Amino acid sequence: MPSLKDLRNRIASVKSTRKITRAMQLVAASKLKRAQESAEAARPYAEKMQAVLANVAASMGQGGNAPKLLTGTGSEQRHLLVVMTADRGLCGGFNTNIVKLARQRIDALAREGKQVKILCVGRKGRDQLKRLYGSLIVDTIEFTGIRRIGFDQALGVSKRVFDLFDRGEVDVVTMFFGRFKSVISQVPTAQRLIPAEIPTGAKAADLRGGAYEYEPDESVILADLLPRNVTVQIFRGILENQASEQGARMAAMDSATRNAGDVIDALSLRYNRSRQAQITKELIEIISGAEAL
Repeated sequence: MPSLKDLRNRIASVKSTRKITRAMQLVAASKLKRAQESAEAARPYAEKMQAVLANVAASMGQGGNAPKLLTGTGSEQRHLLVVMTADRGLCGGFNTNIVKLARQRIDALAREGKQVKILCVGRKGRDQLKRLYGSLIVDTIEFTGIRRIGFDQALGVSKRVFDLFDRGEVDVVTMFFGRFKSVISQVPTAQRLIPAEIPTGAKAADLRGGAYEYEPDESVILADLLPRNVTVQIFRGILENQASEQGARMAAMDSATRNAGDVIDALSLRYNRSRQAQITKELIEIISGAEAL
């Protein structure tokens, strides 16, 4: 049975931990607002970019001089998985859920006899994947020390992707990230980047009898638009990941703070009972000694 001193030390330790988790919760809450605004602001642009891409691709068709970023290389044997996670932990199951989705895809591709390469964006994803798939990881890109992640970081990731694709090392590129839904809900998402994922079922624009005319021709427009679309989608994934990370950390630290409070209450009750029992024991000893005299 722990002594009163041990209980006091444990209570003091848990109180210190509660202060830390509370501070981390407040920091995450302050960062979440800016990250959420950035993620929500990027969504319309990324969605409109895909819509414009679908319009131009439909006008051109899938054959002819269509770029490989649109039609693919003609093979789906070699896959690159861009797994986006955080560089830090203490954010609940955020990183684990994304890695779990990526692992399911890796295992499925392996069963089909496909070749898989992994590009990790974020240290935590690499740490979890390297235990089983270390030989498949081609590179890791970290954003540690960058105060505010911007479009330049997305350009760095897309450049690495294009290098692998242009050298003929990959045929299909898929991005894994956490789509921000709410503070308590982040959805692990897989999005194909190459070949470009053309949205289907979109409502056609009413041209009132008119027709689109492209200058220069569609192939030249797509040659410029497709690489830009990949970078924009990567940037969107990074922003969604940032908002999801802060939301998950805020929820995790709130839960940790409340759990620490419950532990403190339980330890305090135990301490008071032990102290009362010790006082009662001392009184009994004093009374017994007085009666013996």
